[in-house]
Amino acid sequence: RFIACPQLARTVQRCLQGGAGPGPQPVLVECAPGPGILTRTLLNAGVRVVALESNSAFLLNLQSLENSLDGQLKVIHCDFFRLDPLGTGAVKPPAMCSDTLFETMGVAAVPWRADVPVKIFGILPHRKERNTLWRLLFALYECSSIYRYGRIELNFFIGEKEYKVLTAKPEDARAYQALTVLWQVGCEIQLLHMEPWSSFVTNLKTGGLAVPKTTWLPNDHLCLVRLTPQQNLFTGGLKPTNSPAFIFMVKQCFAKPKSRLIDRLNSWSLDIGGKLLKELEIPKNAKTRDLYPEDYRRLFEALQTSDMFTETWFHDEVLESIRN
Repeated sequence: RFIACPQLARTVQRCLQGGAGPGPQPVLVECAPGPGILTRTLLNAGVRVVALESNSAFLLNLQSLENSLDGQLKVIHCDFFRLDPLGTGAVKPPAMCSDTLFETMGVAAVPWRADVPVKIFGILPHRKERNTLWRLLFALYECSSIYRYGRIELNFFIGEKEYKVLTAKPEDARAYQALTVLWQVGCEIQLLHMEPWSSFVTNLKTGGLAVPKTTWLPNDHLCLVRLTPQQNLFTGGLKPTNSPAFIFMVKQCFAKPKSRLIDRLNSWSLDIGGKLLKELEIPKNAKTRDLYPEDYRRLFEALQTSDMFTETWFHDEVLESIRN
């Protein structure tokens, strides 16, 4: 959560409002507003805000603020990072189903190629950053959860280490990962702001900082990153229905990033590996980590046209992965 730092709140406000054009504006959703420092800054700037607060200790003050305004603020008892919980049984606040949340906000689904209907702002739980990024990634590619309502824009503070992973290039051997490829294919990634960890309360028990340590990538800041789903993500051979196979393919390739791509293709019982790489103008001796994100998309779309691909063990492994 933010500490009492109005200057930082104003900086975030400018970032969230940047690029707004004429016409209906996206709904701005603030996750875990706490005492409402940023909330008040946004309200004073005339922004309509939906505040998702999971901590009942902050709800009363936020609801009081909501009641003093004429519909500019809507407060919902909800934890954004516990949307659409797995398992069966009743869903109790602060957990919530995304369809219930969007119905409560009054936001209807729009076509994928339409403008962004909702902007979400928050701070990723720093102990679960990687898991949260993977979960959002699966929802993005499958058009499930929040992405059933269109190209939802995420504006999150994330650790500098994870930001470096998201934006890495193939030459950054340790940072360039499956997560890198999939987010870069799926979203436009923009760095909006970098802020020292000291501007945030990250350990409420002691009042100190709980900064995750890393020895191979810098992690001195939290980075405000905008993740905007690509408008043309599903215009080619990649579809929500076959996206699990694309995710699985990329993860399989990065399981051994130093291996040759043609060897990986041959391990899937494909006899067309050499021909395929030649058609795609990919060097025959290319390693799996040498490919750029757009190369992985081209490779997958080319594989989709091959009947042989769906007959390999790879296809069965994808189905098993989905079930799990």
